[in-house]
Amino acid sequence: MKFCKKYEEYMQQKQQKLPKVACKKLKKILKKCRLACQSQKDPESNSNADGVAQIKITSCHNRCPVCDGAFFPTLVNDMSAVVRYFNKRAKKLINLHQAAGLKKYFLWIKGKMQGQGTHVSSLIEQGKELVVYALINAIMIRKILKKYDKIHHCGKQGPAFKSQAQSMQIEILQSPWLRELMALHINLGETNVSSSTMAAMSSEGYRLTFNDDKLSLSCELFDSIRLDIELTCPVCLETVFDPVSLTCGHILCKMCACSAASVSIVDGLKLADPREKCPLCRQAGVYQGAIHLTELNILLSRSCRDYWEKRLQMERVERVKQAKVYWENQSRAFMGI
Repeated sequence: MKFCKKYEEYMQQKQQKLPKVACKKLKKILKKCRLACQSQKDPESNSNADGVAQIKITSCHNRCPVCDGAFFPTLVNDMSAVVRYFNKRAKKLINLHQAAGLKKYFLWIKGKMQGQGTHVSSLIEQGKELVVYALINAIMIRKILKKYDKIHHCGKQGPAFKSQAQSMQIEILQSPWLRELMALHINLGETNVSSSTMAAMSSEGYRLTFNDDKLSLSCELFDSIRLDIELTCPVCLETVFDPVSLTCGHILCKMCACSAASVSIVDGLKLADPREKCPLCRQAGVYQGAIHLTELNILLSRSCRDYWEKRLQMERVERVKQAKVYWENQSRAFMGI
């Protein structure tokens, strides 16, 4: 795996030790598994014309003691550490950009004293480094899973593990903070947007594009991977408005998410029943930990101004209606009616 060497060099160049995928350790585990498989001879096989015994290459489509005991647990631990570090750093960066009042000026002065240049340029650089960190780890995970499938002569375990990783919220490409960093980079790179109609926006590999009147957020920093995020709500089939990211990684309008979770906008998604499922992947318990995508909300409001104003007026009417019903029910409950 040539990329493994490139990956290790990237991690070694960092000033501080970052969580990473132990690709060398995982390769050694796979090597042991391959040798164990190749050492099993078929007792019923006959020698070929040269008198050499035929070796049976076994495959573990479902169970493998070597992989179940070492490979996948190691990979899960590494992926969890990478995602925790990335989410923590990204959340801190987003909070710095959204800081207001005295906190904003204090952080600006602190950045000047530390020689980090302007506040905006520092945020752009740090955000780009974090996105590169996320993508290069995603590539490493993808390649090590392909190596697994190649050794075991099957193509099911890799995709199955990725699906399980998404349900465990350790798939870094599904992180809502990755979407926020991509939107942040475009917001900081595009300072002036004068068009009131839908306009494509881009900044150094990050793009907000339109295809058949459908919006998508894309990032292409490496030749081997391109990240495309659809921004169409699966409930109303419109561009997401006031977007929230469910824990399964899917993005919905906040109002649509509340409707799918059978809660009012006043109650919020935190009061959703854990048994409620995502309308797209049907995974349960995805609403309580939903994250409001503030940077993406800002980006969409600047690029789709006419649509945004129209949706805003519709949302206000619906929110006032739900708030009225909510307080009427609260009043009746208080009075015992």
